[in-house]
Amino acid sequence: MTEDWTKEWERRIVNGVYPLRRFLGRSNHSVVFLTECKAQNLTQAAIKILPSNPALTDAQLQHWRTVATLSHPHLIRLLDAGRCQLGGHNFLFVVMDLAEQNLAQILPGRALTPDEVRDLLLATLDVLAYLHGKNLVQGGLKPPNFLVVDDQLKLASDTIRPAGERTANTAQPSLYDPPEAKNRRGSTAGDIWGLGITLVEALTQTPPAWSRESCESVFLPANLAPQFVDTVQRCLNRDPGERPAIAELVAQFKQAPPATPPPAAPPVMNEPLVRALSTQISPKIRFLVTAITVGIITLWAVWIGVHVLHTHANVQQTASITPQSPPAISPPPAVQNPKASIGASLPTVLHQEIPDVSRNARETIRGVIKITVRVIVDRSGNVVAATLDNRASSKYFDRTAMDAAKKWKFAQAMDQTSRVWLLHFEFTRAGTTAHAAALR
Repeated sequence: MTEDWTKEWERRIVNGVYPLRRFLGRSNHSVVFLTECKAQNLTQAAIKILPSNPALTDAQLQHWRTVATLSHPHLIRLLDAGRCQLGGHNFLFVVMDLAEQNLAQILPGRALTPDEVRDLLLATLDVLAYLHGKNLVQGGLKPPNFLVVDDQLKLASDTIRPAGERTANTAQPSLYDPPEAKNRRGSTAGDIWGLGITLVEALTQTPPAWSRESCESVFLPANLAPQFVDTVQRCLNRDPGERPAIAELVAQFKQAPPATPPPAAPPVMNEPLVRALSTQISPKIRFLVTAITVGIITLWAVWIGVHVLHTHANVQQTASITPQSPPAISPPPAVQNPKASIGASLPTVLHQEIPDVSRNARETIRGVIKITVRVIVDRSGNVVAATLDNRASSKYFDRTAMDAAKKWKFAQAMDQTSRVWLLHFEFTRAGTTAHAAALR
């Protein structure tokens, strides 16, 4: 597969059904494009194209048809598969749900925390238990195959095949494939090896060093979190029979306390993938944020009520002590509802945080996506709570707007303890804009 082919393919339609809209990525044996799946009423999907091995084509297509019948919350859906011709060559293709992001895109920027890796591990073990129970193996556990769809961690499904069968992949084994992979037969123990390599890379941003020709043990990075060293060493045992069972790993990490003590306040996680990997703690965070927001708003409302009552009582007391002639009667002023004033015209907004939107997500925008976040600002000008005032159809854009809103900075207030602002975000393909409006 050459670059010239890739550019030319963007103008093709696979089998007259799947248009190759945009090149998304490649490996040493396949390419992936953005497409659509009208049969599933999806305007966006992913299509992977790989060379056809005549001896294994029928078996591979049958495996994909089997995978398409599987149902697990942490598995990518396969929508269609078949044969095609491009550039005069025969290929196989498989159509699947489009992922927002994958672990390989996160790790160049930062390593995952031990708590995040623990959540990733438990979700992955749940999938592997499901597959191994059906005598299937995932067959490709590595960072690019840890995906996110609609805020859920998903494992790639196109690599799944029956345990013990030869793979149709013509590429040479990689470091994520176990030493016994030279026979090209997948095994449940091979999945444990791939998981061990991925854990090391997720924690250190560096995969472990090992030689397929040597019998020496795998060399682990010095900065690997101590609580994972023993588990990783067992997962990377060169003897497949000595690698730990899934049930053993689940029992170990479900009973173990979090790798780091819980923070005093809910942490802000910027990467979409990390939020999705932390599926076990995100409901608690959302509950705490909601509770804090409600509490602050309630206290603010009580303070305003007490202030108004106190002022009203002082006015009545003054009127009773100092009688005055009744004032001339005039029509009462019209009741005024509080109106928002544009923060851009006030010197009170010191820092605006614009949401960081990935290129893939921006390409999905049609028109303008408008999201409003209501924030509570303390006397020092920091945002202490944020809630969505209106939602978009995409959880991804809701989340990026919320993350950005929490980083805004306002001028200090001299006469009040807290303020309420509306932060308006507008997402387009050309970029993202934001402005603030004060409710008081």
